[in-house]
Order: sequence, then structure tokens, then C-alpha cells
Amino acid sequence: QVRLVESGGGLVQPGGSLRLSCAASGSIFSINALAWYRQAPGKQRELVASMNRSGSTNYADSVKGRFTISRDNAKNTYLQMNSLKPEDTAVYYCNLKTYTGAEFWGQGTQVTVSS
Repeated sequence: QVRLVESGGGLVQPGGSLRLSCAASGSIFSINALAWYRQAPGKQRELVASMNRSGSTNYADSVKGRFTISRDNAKNTYLQMNSLKPEDTAVYYCNLKTYTGAEFWGQGTQVTVSS
């Protein structure tokens, strides 16, 4: 059983920074892609950033130049968020896809950007 646990969310002022972490555990034999999604109240869940198995990254236009996705050798994923804006307020979810097509989600971590 694969488990993803996010951490690092919280309340931050506009212009501030946060670093989200996603710890993966369980039997993960073939990671195809890692990603961060977010869902704001009343809106659909949207892709924020992703990284494929070769390390190539992709970002939503709204976060390009401000957010950075990364991973380490221990299957952990990170999202560095700088120059945060009120519109970045959302629940952020970690996502993992395997070569076999399986997909896993974390429980989410709240990010609130407000003065």
C-alpha cells in the first residue's frame, strides 16, 4: 500500500514563501511521474507542477517563475513556493503515478495567503 503524506502548509503573508513536502512510503517500484495539484474553494482541482521520470518539469502558467518542484532519492517530493499571492490559497495535494497506471493521492495540506 502506497501512502503519501503532505506537510508544510500554513498561513503566510502575500509575498512570502512556503515549502511543501510529500513523503512517500510503501511498495513503490516504478514512479512515472510526481506532481502537485491544488483545489481552492468552489473550484476544480488543478495541476500546479509535475515532474516525470527523466526529471523534466511542467508548471501551470499561474505559478511559473514562482514555484519549483523537486524530489530526492528517498521518493520525497517538494514544492518551493515563493512570491505567494492570495490567489494561491488552496488545499495542495501530492500525486504519484506509476508505470502500471496506478495513481495515488495525499490527504492535502492547506495553504492560506493573507495579510
